[in-house]
Amino acid sequence: MSKRKTAFFCQGCGAESPRWVGRCPGCGAWNSMVEEPISVERTTGKGLALGLSDGQSPVAITAIEIEEAPRLRTGSGELDRVLGSGLLPGSLSIIVGDPGIGKSSLTIKVCAHMAENYGKTLYVTGEESAHQIKLRADRLGAIRDNLFVLSETNLEVIEQQALKLKPALLVIDSVQTVYRPEIQSAPGSISQVRESAMQLLRLAKSNQITTLLVGHVLKDGTLAGPRALEHIVDTVLYFEGDRHGQYRVLRSVKNRFGATNEIGLFEMRGEGLVDVPDASRIFLSERPLDVPGSIVIPTIEGTRPLLVEVQALVSSSPFMPPRRTSDSVDNKRIQLLLAVLEKRVGIMLGSSDVYVKVAGGIKIDEPAIDLGLCVALASSFRNAKTASHTVFLGEVGLAGEVRAVTQIEARIREAERMGFKTIVLPQGSLKRLSIRSTAQLVGVQTVREGLDAAFQ
Repeated sequence: MSKRKTAFFCQGCGAESPRWVGRCPGCGAWNSMVEEPISVERTTGKGLALGLSDGQSPVAITAIEIEEAPRLRTGSGELDRVLGSGLLPGSLSIIVGDPGIGKSSLTIKVCAHMAENYGKTLYVTGEESAHQIKLRADRLGAIRDNLFVLSETNLEVIEQQALKLKPALLVIDSVQTVYRPEIQSAPGSISQVRESAMQLLRLAKSNQITTLLVGHVLKDGTLAGPRALEHIVDTVLYFEGDRHGQYRVLRSVKNRFGATNEIGLFEMRGEGLVDVPDASRIFLSERPLDVPGSIVIPTIEGTRPLLVEVQALVSSSPFMPPRRTSDSVDNKRIQLLLAVLEKRVGIMLGSSDVYVKVAGGIKIDEPAIDLGLCVALASSFRNAKTASHTVFLGEVGLAGEVRAVTQIEARIREAERMGFKTIVLPQGSLKRLSIRSTAQLVGVQTVREGLDAAFQ
C-alpha cells in the first residue's frame, strides 16, 4: 500500500511546508503548522486547473469578444454600492463577519429579492436545518416560491443540485462547513477550504452561476482559512462594527468589478438589516456640541464622501509608558502625530494617556484625517472647545506641514450639504480648487496654523 502523502499547513495564512517548522514562513506565526493529507488530485496537478479554457490555444487579446452582462440587483442599495452596482453574473464573492453580525440575515433577503426578480435561487446551509432557514425567512419576510433551500455539506451533492436547478444565485453558508469527499481532512481545514473554493470557482465560471459565499473569521477579525481564499474569489466583503450595536458597516476590501474600500451602512432591526443611505447624518446624529476633543472630519471611503466625528481624550497618566488606544485609527498614526505635536508645536504629550475613537464604529485609514486628529488631541489636552460648525482635513508631514489631499471637491460638497460653515483645509488643495463654496475656506500650511484657526 502506498504511503499517504501529507504536508504541513499554517492555520493562519495557509502557507505550506513539506516538514514541520516552529514559525510559519508565510506570516511568521508560531506553532501554527498542522499536518494534513494532500488529495490525490492535488498531487497529480489535476485539481489545480479551473477547466475554463478546455485546452484551447492562446488567443490574441484583440480577438476576445466581450459581452456586456447586466448587473444583478440585490434589493439592497447599500450592498449594490459596495459590490459596484450589483452582482456580476458568474462571479464568486464572499461575505465575512463575526457571529451574529447579520451575514445570514442579509444573504437570505438577497436570495428572496433575486428569486422574485431573476428566477430560482439556491440557499445551501451547512450549519442549520432547512426548518431553521424557513423560520428566519418567515421572520424577515423573505418567503418566495423560487427560493430553494438545501441543507448539505458534501460539495459533490451541492454541485449536482446546482447544475440541475441552474439558479440565478447560489449561496453557500458557510464555506468552512463544506467538504470534498476525496480529501482526507476535516471540513474547515486548510486543504478542504482551498480545494472547495477552487471547485466552486470552476462551477461559477463554467456555468455562469452567480455564487455568494459566507465565511467565518478568526479572533483578529480576518477571514478564517488559507489566505489563498481571498485571491480565489472576485469580491471580499467584511462586516465591521460591534455585533451588539445598532449599525453595521460592510466594507469591500477586494473587488475585481468595482471600487475597493467602498462601504455600505446598515441598521439592525427586527426585520433584519435595513439600508441607511445617509451615512453622514447617522454618524453625526448624536454628536455632542461644544465638547473639547470632538472634531468632524470629511473622509472618503471608496467613492463615497462621509463626515465622521473623531473623539480624542488626553489625560495625565501615573504609569509609564502611557497608553495609546484606538479601535478606529491605526495606533502608529496616532504615535506619529503625537510626536509632531511635541516637536513642531510644543504640546508635550509624552506623559499622557491618549484614547481616540471614531463615532459609529467605522475604521478610518487615510492620511486626510491627520489635521483633524491633531486638532482633536490638542483640544482635549488644552480642554479648549472648537467651533461646532467647522471641519478639518489635511495630511500632516513629519516637518509639521499640511499637505494636499485628493477628492477635495467631494469632501467640500458633503460638508456643505450637512450645514458646516467653515472648512480648514491644506493651502495646496485650496489653490487647486475649481468650484465655488458657500462655506468659508481657510487654507493652512502647517499644523500650528491649523491649531490657530481652530482655537481663534
